[in-house]
Amino acid sequence: MENNNYLCSMILIVDDDSAIRTSLGFMLKRAGYEVQAVAGPKEAMEIVRNEEPRLILMDMNFSLSTTGEEGLTLLKQVKLFRPEVPVILMTAWGSINLAVLGMQAGAFDFVTKPWNNVALMQRIETALQLTEPASQSPKAAVNGQRPAVNEVFDRSFIIGESRALNDVLKVVERIAKTNASVLITGESGTGKELIAEAIHRNSKRADKPFVKVNLGGISQSLFESEMFGHKKGAFTDAVADRKGRFELADKGTIFLDEIGELDLSCQVKLLRVLQEQTFEPLGESKPKKVDIRVVSATNANLQQMVQDKTFREDLFYRINLITIHLPALRERKEDIPLLAAHFAKKQCDANGLPPVEISQQASEWLMTLPFPGNIRELKNLVERTLLVSTNDVLQAEDFMRQYQGTGQMQSADADGLTLDEVERIAIEKAYDKYQGNISQMAAALGVTRQALYRRMEKYKIGV
Repeated sequence: MENNNYLCSMILIVDDDSAIRTSLGFMLKRAGYEVQAVAGPKEAMEIVRNEEPRLILMDMNFSLSTTGEEGLTLLKQVKLFRPEVPVILMTAWGSINLAVLGMQAGAFDFVTKPWNNVALMQRIETALQLTEPASQSPKAAVNGQRPAVNEVFDRSFIIGESRALNDVLKVVERIAKTNASVLITGESGTGKELIAEAIHRNSKRADKPFVKVNLGGISQSLFESEMFGHKKGAFTDAVADRKGRFELADKGTIFLDEIGELDLSCQVKLLRVLQEQTFEPLGESKPKKVDIRVVSATNANLQQMVQDKTFREDLFYRINLITIHLPALRERKEDIPLLAAHFAKKQCDANGLPPVEISQQASEWLMTLPFPGNIRELKNLVERTLLVSTNDVLQAEDFMRQYQGTGQMQSADADGLTLDEVERIAIEKAYDKYQGNISQMAAALGVTRQALYRRMEKYKIGV
């Protein structure tokens, strides 16, 4: 393990099991870290009061009690004295709910016993990288002053120069080199997949696989086969061995899109492999190890889903060590002309058409639209207008005709309405125009079928 930056870092181990203290201490010293190991809270607080560890590995129980109260109390005391020191909790799988309480109390991460040494070292290094005193944390990068995006940072295919977008890219640049799990949030059509690809492309895993999984499109019955693979004969239709997505992503990055669509039973199976970095293909009893970086995305409110008991809180904490929120297109309107020009050029190149320009008037008009479908909706509008129009320079009227033709509202009609009201009216008009045909409606509105279903349910359209 490389440890050039943290050769003088002291890591504190707090565990009443001497075997664990010894094995962890040996592993960390071999990696070049200074280590202190103690058996309980009293000794730990003596060190914390007099020294500042770079990281603390802490058990949750230090006596016959298994409630975790001792660990939670110690964690709160540590945070009072050393609020910036990251704490990684250690707990048994059956007590993982204790780790969730610890995350709520300010812990950085958690691991379950017995741990995978490689995965544990990755989490330790990630915690140290993200809390390095010499530079800003991702949280500070979101809220405070920011260094400029590095010139060597690869932002291919990401179009825009707005402050809102550059704020996102600076966070991506900061965390890409780590192994931190990342949750990308934002409305449908904001470009979450592009950000996931940028994280991978700028990571140490860039030359390894980037495997995309749309969890919204995998049924509960096929989840294990798709994600973990299967052996021939494992079930009726298993006519040959098949590798699952996790095995395909080994040493690289797995992108779990639409993670909010995953049902609770599948969430448990996903949490286990993310926690232990091992899995068993269907029909095989021997576990397989996997080394992956996890990037997830959703347009759902996972925190609300956690409160509603439709998304596991322990999985929520496992996937969002870092959260990146993508702004809606209406929050970065200055990027619309750049995006429109990009989509027009791409469409001309793909279809062998002569180059076209977009007039300033047309760009200004496009910037007034609400775009509930975000970038995807803008792309569809530009491509549709370009293919229908015969002009060398696209005018506002060209876009207006196509925009009105989809059953969406003109911006002038939206004055005084909330965004939800604009969105509802647009969907209602599309519903009437296409007589409830979901595929045609989704294409016209520039959203996915799943996103459209959710919006129709939200506004009780067609039910």
